[in-house]
Amino acid sequence: MPGNFPDHYAALHVPRTATQREIARAYRSLLRTHHPDLANPTAAPAELQLIMQAFAVLRDPKQRRAYDRAVLRNERDVLRNERDIVRNEQGAAAAGPRDGQSKDHSREVPVRHIRHEDPPLRATPVRWESGPWATIRFDPGGKRRR
Repeated sequence: MPGNFPDHYAALHVPRTATQREIARAYRSLLRTHHPDLANPTAAPAELQLIMQAFAVLRDPKQRRAYDRAVLRNERDVLRNERDIVRNEQGAAAAGPRDGQSKDHSREVPVRHIRHEDPPLRATPVRWESGPWATIRFDPGGKRRR
């Protein structure tokens, strides 16, 4: 899989269209075959960890949707970058280098990120009971009492 995303479907040996039941069955069978206490004392803990991470993501429908969207977005970005590289190479080959210029025209542009430490202003409720008049009470008949 392109990019830095682990392929959870390949780790569980299931297709992308697998149901929750198929994912759970694949996880349990792989866990039985890779767990050091059950079957294989020389099992690689890293592979077992990948299986457990894959199941943790794919068993929850929300996490699975987010993972699928992220993978698709990543694949699109990789394809777009490859397409841009091919276009740039084709354009550079067609144009050829100019006199006194190198082929590489890329440069880094510094970006400054500004963070505001002050919280945004917010309105607070008015406290009507504060002040010297707060001690004056009235009874239901309208007479003043202390």
